[in-house]
Amino acid sequence: MPGQSSNAAKPEPLVPEFDGGGFRGHLKMAREALAGSPVRKTLAWLCLSILAVILATSAGQILLNRWNKPFYDALERRDLAAFVDQLIVFAGIAGALLVLNVGQQWLNQMIRLKLREGLTLDLITEWLRPGRAFRLANAGDVGVNPDQRMQQDAGHLADLTTDLGIGLLQASILLASFIGVLWSLSSGFVFHVGGSSFSIPGYMVWAAFIYAGSASFLSWLVGRPLIAQNSERYSREAALRFSMVRINQNIDSIALARGEADERRRLEADLGCVLTALRRIFATQINLAWVTDGYGWFTVVAPILVAAPVYFAGDLTFGGLMMAVSAFNQVHASLRWFINNVGAIADWRATLMRVAVIRSVLVAADVIHDKQERISIGESSDGSLTFDELEIVSPSGCTKLSEPHLRVKPGERVLIVGEAGAGKTLLFRTLAGLWPWGRGRMELPSGKRITFLPRQSYLPPGTLRDVLAYSGGDRQFGDAEFADALRAVGLERLVPSLDRVAAWSEELNIDELRLIAFARVRLHRPDWVIVDEALETLNAAALGKVRALFEGDLAEIGVIYFGPERHDGGLFDRTVHIARDERGRALQRVRIKEMAAVPA
Repeated sequence: MPGQSSNAAKPEPLVPEFDGGGFRGHLKMAREALAGSPVRKTLAWLCLSILAVILATSAGQILLNRWNKPFYDALERRDLAAFVDQLIVFAGIAGALLVLNVGQQWLNQMIRLKLREGLTLDLITEWLRPGRAFRLANAGDVGVNPDQRMQQDAGHLADLTTDLGIGLLQASILLASFIGVLWSLSSGFVFHVGGSSFSIPGYMVWAAFIYAGSASFLSWLVGRPLIAQNSERYSREAALRFSMVRINQNIDSIALARGEADERRRLEADLGCVLTALRRIFATQINLAWVTDGYGWFTVVAPILVAAPVYFAGDLTFGGLMMAVSAFNQVHASLRWFINNVGAIADWRATLMRVAVIRSVLVAADVIHDKQERISIGESSDGSLTFDELEIVSPSGCTKLSEPHLRVKPGERVLIVGEAGAGKTLLFRTLAGLWPWGRGRMELPSGKRITFLPRQSYLPPGTLRDVLAYSGGDRQFGDAEFADALRAVGLERLVPSLDRVAAWSEELNIDELRLIAFARVRLHRPDWVIVDEALETLNAAALGKVRALFEGDLAEIGVIYFGPERHDGGLFDRTVHIARDERGRALQRVRIKEMAAVPA
C-alpha cells in the first residue's frame, strides 16, 4: 500500500519452532493430504496404468536382451540373412518399446500434475479454514512464507515424488526381471584355475550386487549432508524473497526516507546467506561427483571384465558375452538407481519436510494452547454485546477493561481507548474470534451481522464492484446500491469505474482506501460495526463523510471503536478504557512436542 510501512511490531510467536514429528511423521502428513483429495481416484488409476506400462516395458527389455545373442552370433558368423532377420525383429521390439516409453512419459506428466493439484489444494484448504491463516502468521518462523511452501515447495515435491517414485518402481521391476536372466546366464560360467575347474552359482548377480552396493554405500556417505543443506538453502531463499517483497510493498516509505542503502545492505546479507548455503551444496555435489562419475566410467568395462575369464577360456560365445553384458548392465542400472538419485533423494526429503511441517502446523493451529484457559463465548438474547470479568492474555501480558461488567446495547456507540500497547487490537481480535485465550465471559448478539474493520482493509483483486461486494456471500447488489454507497462516502468519481479491473489497493490513496471500507459498510448494512483505528489518518473532509454516514444512513447500527482518546464530536455515547494489568498472567509458550503429538 503506498506510503505505508511494515515496521510495526509483530506479535510474539506462539510457536517458535517445530520439527513435524520426524521422517515418518512427514510421510504420514503427505498420505493424509492425499487421502481426502478429490484427485485420489484419478491418481490411483494413473498409478495402476503406469505400473502396467512399466511391466510391459520390462517384458520388452527381456526380449531385447535375448535378441542380443542371435544378433551378435550372426555378426560373428558373418551370416547376412540371419543379420537382416534380427534387424527386423529389433525393429518390432524397438517400435513397441517406443510406444510404451511415450505412454510412460505421458502418464508421468499426468501423475505429476494430479499430485501437485492434490497437495496444493489440501494445503490451501487447511490454510484457509476460519482463523487458521491468522494463527499461522503468529506461529513463529514456521509460519513465515506459507505462500512459497504451498506453491513452490508443493510443486517441487510433486515433481520429485513422481520422478523418484516411478524411477524406483521401474528399477525394482527391471531388477526382479533381470536377476533371473543373469542368474541363468551365470550358471554356465566355469572358471579354470591351474588344473582345476569350478563354478559360482549366480556369479554375475553377486558381482553386480557387490559392485552397485559399494557404490551406493559410498554415495550415501558422501551425499547425505545434502538433506540438511537443501533444507537450509530453501529457508535462506525464502528469507531473501520475503525481504524483496517487503521492500517492494514499502518502496514509497523507503524512498522518502532515503533508505535504499540500508535496504541494499540487508538484501546483500540475505543474499550472502543464500550463496553460503549454495556453496556448501556445490562442495558436497562435487565430492559426490567423484564417486558417481568414477563408478560410471568404470561401468563401461566392468561387466566385460567380470565375464572375461569365461569368454577367454572359450566357454562363452561373443553373442553370449554381449547378452551377459546387457543383462549385467540392466541389473546394475537398477541397483544404481540409488547412486544416481542421491542428490534428488536428499532434495526430496528436505522438500517433504517443509511441506509436511507447514501442514502439521496448520492442523495443530486449531489446538494451540488447548490446555490454556479460554474466554467463554455465548450469545445474548436481547441483541446486546456484553463483557463480564474479561481478561485477555498474550505472551506479553494481560489486558483488562476498566469496567468489569460492560453491556453495549443495540445501536449504542462506544469508544474504547488506551495507550499504545494497551491491547486494543488484541481485544478487537478477541471480538472477531481470532484470539480466544484469557478468562471471563463475552456474549455476542444472537443472529446479528457484525462487520469488523481493521486498520488496513483488504481489497481483493477484480472489479470495483467485486471489491465493494467482498465477503458478502451470495448477496446480490444492484448498480444503484453500489453507486449510493460510493456517493455516501464522497467517492462518486469512482461510480463509472464499477466494472473496471484494477489494482485498487495501489491506485487509491490512503484516505480513499479507508473510505472504500466504509462504503462496504453502507452497502452491506450490518447490525454492528467494530472498528480498529480506521479513522485516525483521515483528513477533515473524509472524516466528515464518515461521521455523516453514521449519523444518517447508518444511524441505527451499533458501533465499537478502538482508538486513542480524543474528542469525538458527539459520535460516541460513552468511553471505556483498556489497559495492561502488570500483575496479570501471560500466555505460556507452546512446547513443540505437544504440537507434534496432535492427531490430524
